[in-house]
Amino acid sequence: MRIALAQINTTVGDVHGNRDLVLGQMARARMMRAQLIVFPELCLTGYPPRDLLGLHGFVDSNLKALQDIGAHTEQLAAIVGFVDRNSGGEGKDFYNAAAFLSEGKVQTVVHKTLLPNYDVFDEERYFERANETRVVKFGGRLLGISVCEDAWSSEELWPRPRYSIDPIANLIKHGADLLINLSASPFEMEKPRFRYQILLDHVRKHGVPFLYVNLVGGNDDLLFDGNSLALGRNGNVIAQGKSFSEDLLIVDSDSDEDHGYREEDDVANVYHALVAGTRDYARKCGFKSAVLGLSGGIDSALVGCIAVAALGPDNVIGVSMPSIYSAPESHDDALLLARNLGMRFEVIPIQPVVRAYDQTLTQVFSGLTTDTTEENIQARIRGNILMALSNKFGNLVLSTGNKSELGVGYCTLYGDMAGGLSVISDVPKTMVYRLAAHVNRRHAIIPEDIVRRPPTAELRPNQTDQDTLPEYETLDQILRLRIEKQMSANEIVESGLERATVEKVINMIRANEYKRRQAAPGLKITTRAFGTGRRMPIAMRANY
Repeated sequence: MRIALAQINTTVGDVHGNRDLVLGQMARARMMRAQLIVFPELCLTGYPPRDLLGLHGFVDSNLKALQDIGAHTEQLAAIVGFVDRNSGGEGKDFYNAAAFLSEGKVQTVVHKTLLPNYDVFDEERYFERANETRVVKFGGRLLGISVCEDAWSSEELWPRPRYSIDPIANLIKHGADLLINLSASPFEMEKPRFRYQILLDHVRKHGVPFLYVNLVGGNDDLLFDGNSLALGRNGNVIAQGKSFSEDLLIVDSDSDEDHGYREEDDVANVYHALVAGTRDYARKCGFKSAVLGLSGGIDSALVGCIAVAALGPDNVIGVSMPSIYSAPESHDDALLLARNLGMRFEVIPIQPVVRAYDQTLTQVFSGLTTDTTEENIQARIRGNILMALSNKFGNLVLSTGNKSELGVGYCTLYGDMAGGLSVISDVPKTMVYRLAAHVNRRHAIIPEDIVRRPPTAELRPNQTDQDTLPEYETLDQILRLRIEKQMSANEIVESGLERATVEKVINMIRANEYKRRQAAPGLKITTRAFGTGRRMPIAMRANY
C-alpha cells in the first residue's frame, strides 16, 4: 500500500490553521498518488492542548475541522489525531483519538488506551481510556491504529513495566497486519534511538510492518523532533523522517528496502532542538525579533548563535551593558561575536544607573557591608534595560542562564533571569561548552577567548563562578544524579563524590526552588527539566 506519513508542525489552539496544514499535506500526497495519509497525535488541537480543552467551543471546533477534512477524502483516505467527546455517562469528558476518514466522512474512531501521567504528561487529567480494541479494514489490510503511548508498553525495554496492558499486542490479536502509530513524542537527548528500539521490538515480536508518524516543532517548553519511521515486516527501515523539520514521506508498507536507521550526533541534535524551539516559541507567540544581553561569556554567546540561527541576524539585538567590573576584553569579545553573526550590537553602560541606586539606598544601607545585594542590583538593572528594549521595540527577551546555574540559584531573580524564554535553562554548563564546539566546528564564530576564559558574572572584582560553585564537571554530575535520577545524598556519595560537596549542592537546589518557579519558560532537552515536568514544593522541610 502506498502511504504518506505527514510529519507536520502544528500550533496549540490554532484549530483552523492546523486543519489547513492537514489539507495542504493531503493535496501534496494526492499528487504523489498515495492511497492513505497519516498525521500526528492531536494534530487538530496541537499537542498538548492542556486546559484549552475546558474552554467552551474549543473541542467542538476541532470536531468541525475533522468533518471539513473528511470532505476531502474521496480519493485519499486519512488518519487524523483529534479530541473526541466521551458520550458515555461516566469518566472524563474527552478521548485522545484518531479518526480514519475515507469516502468523504469519518468511518472509524480509535481511542488512546495508555494515558501517560508522568514528567510533562498529564493526560489522565483530561482524557478517558479506550474501552475496546478496534482494527480498520482498508486496501485489503487490517490496520492496527494506535496513539503514541500505546506503543510504549514493551516489557523487554523497561526495567519496571509501566502498564499491564499491551495495546499493540491486542491489535495483533484482533488481526492487524499493518501497525500505524500517531505520535507527539517530545524530544530529549538519546530518545530518538530509544524510540526506534521500541518500534523495532514490536516488529520483531509480531512480524508486521510498523508506520510511526511523529510531530515536529516546538510548543512552549516541549520540542518535537519528528524522525517519523516506516519499518518493514523484517525490521528494515523503509523510510525515516527529517529531524526538526516538516517532512512528507511516501512509503510502500510492504517494501523490503532497508535504508538503515540514521544515527545523529547528540550534541548536534540538541543544537537543532534549541534552534527549532526558539524559532517556534517566538513565531507562535507572535514575536519576530529577539534581544539578549551579550556579556562576553559563553552562555550568552551560545544563546546569541541559537537566536540568529532561529530568527536571522537582522532580527536579533545583542546588548553589552558594562559596569566598572566588566573587563575590556568582555566587550571586545561580545562585539566580535556580534560581527561574526551579523547581528545588531548595542552598548548601554550601567554605571550611571548603579550610582543612582547607591545614592538612593545610601541612608537605608548606612553602616552595612557591601555584599550580594549590590551585585544583584547590577543584574536587575541589566534585566530592566532588556525589558525596556522589549517594550519599546517588541522584541522577545531571551534569558541566557544554563541549567547548572538555575539548579543551584546562581542567578538573580528579576535580573539575568528576566525574559520571555530561557533558551538554555535545561542545558548543563558542560554541555554548553560542547554546543559551543559544535557551533565552531568549521570556523570560530564564538571567539576562542570566550571559550577559554574562566566563567564569571563580573559583578565584583576578579570574580569567577568557582568562587561560589564546585567545578562544573562535578556540579553537573551531582545535578544529573539528583534532578534526573532523583538519587539521595548517600547514593550520590556512593557513586564517588565528596559528601560535603554533594550536601552543599543539594541544599542549594532545595533553597532555590522559589527562584525556579518564577523563571521564564525553558526548552526541555533532558529527561527532567526545571519546568512543567518537575513539581517540587517551595515551602518544605528536608526531614527524611
